[in-house]
Amino acid sequence: MDILGLDSLFAEMLLGVGLAMVLGNGFAWWKHRRNETPDFEGAEFRPGRVIFLGSIGLFIAAWAAVTLLT
Repeated sequence: MDILGLDSLFAEMLLGVGLAMVLGNGFAWWKHRRNETPDFEGAEFRPGRVIFLGSIGLFIAAWAAVTLLT
């Protein structure tokens, strides 16, 4: 057992990145459903990208959670 818990630090960081990807893409989808657009020029909603990146984030988060629990 490591004093600082560095053994599980990488899995914890991946869990955070995966959850951030899921939440960020979910928030983008939610804003699009409410017909709110970004304030900067050239921004557009791409549903394929949101679904793809959200699913990748879900995969990363699930993998990291299983790694931490085992």
